[in-house]
Amino acid sequence: MTTAQTPAPAVVGIGADGWEGLSDVARGTLLDADVVIGGARQLDLLPPGCTGERVAWPSPLRPAVPGLLAAHAGRRIAVLASGDPMFYGIGRALTEELGPGTVRVLPHPSSVSHACARLGWPLEDVEVVTLVGRPAARLAAALHDGRRLLVLSADATTPDEVAALLRDRGFGPSRMRVLEQLGGARERTTTPATADDWPPPHPPGDPLNIVAVECRRAPDALRLGAVPGLPDAAYEHDGQLTKRHIRAATLGALAPAPGELLWDVGGGSGSIAVEWMRTHPACRAITVERDPARAERITRNAERLGVPGLRVVTGAAPEALAGLPRPDAVFVGGGLTAPGLLAACWDALPDGGRMVANTVTLESEALLADARRRHGGELVRLAVAHAVPVGGFTGWRQAMPVTQWAVEKTVEPSAGADT
Repeated sequence: MTTAQTPAPAVVGIGADGWEGLSDVARGTLLDADVVIGGARQLDLLPPGCTGERVAWPSPLRPAVPGLLAAHAGRRIAVLASGDPMFYGIGRALTEELGPGTVRVLPHPSSVSHACARLGWPLEDVEVVTLVGRPAARLAAALHDGRRLLVLSADATTPDEVAALLRDRGFGPSRMRVLEQLGGARERTTTPATADDWPPPHPPGDPLNIVAVECRRAPDALRLGAVPGLPDAAYEHDGQLTKRHIRAATLGALAPAPGELLWDVGGGSGSIAVEWMRTHPACRAITVERDPARAERITRNAERLGVPGLRVVTGAAPEALAGLPRPDAVFVGGGLTAPGLLAACWDALPDGGRMVANTVTLESEALLADARRRHGGELVRLAVAHAVPVGGFTGWRQAMPVTQWAVEKTVEPSAGADT
């Protein structure tokens, strides 16, 4: 706990305009500090009057936070952050380490605020994607025709990566601009150009940049919506794929919410886990697939569809489930007849967790009927038919019906417990 003898650390946001752009309060905090911690570029923005010991962050940064704070305990610590420290900044790491209310944060306008001001874009209508320490494939999930994106760059090479990804995902007509050194004396905005016209390699600019993208889908590109039920053609598969209409119904029953974790057992092509994660950037998923070739295919599908953070476990369930973090929901799309599988998934769920299982076989259907008898829930049969040519006419071709069990786990109070 912070005491009078242990001053609360201060996090000071600083922009490309350096010392001149800081408020009097921020300047006073830095002048009074015994030690100033920050990136080398940020520390170079301070004048000689800041006499505190200057300490550059090591790499990787996050694991070093506890040790650095402990090494300077009892001293007045100021930490420099780019722009707003609580927007993809070091402020989060410090508050998580020390606890809410123990860190004094002095924000500065973020690069996103500066970019929207220069472009005339309402901030609330812009989606922000950071590629700082994250794979460029994350951007794919945000690509929708007509959307405006601001991409936080890792370095001077990021604009080329963004252009290449846009072309690869069918968004080559999208317009791009790179805004550098926002708010500083060397601020510069490039001339707008489409991703198709962005010549690789584009001459590298300043490493401190943000990429503005106005999304335009190519006419021949597959349209991917924002809700579950993507076209089957969006996936690479060998036939082991939960088809589009069943997939949409399955995700509806699973009911993903931000921050929740899904186990996708018997991943096949990974479509359920992929679309679970696409519902919100904070959604997480682990897919378990015993076939190594399919596991690799799931990884490729996840990267292509913008959720490279999907964790793929290669192994047979239920053995492969051991040691995995506890899920909020479980989907079983294959292997229902494996001894102990349903029981292991049920036992892993917390109170209020959801389970959904699909099958097309009578043997597995009998297991689901028994599970419903023991645990409750809803048992439904989903049937989809497609119109196909029948000679010179049109008729219906029925797909195999899918039996689905969906249930929310409710833990019964123990005998004799208070009510």
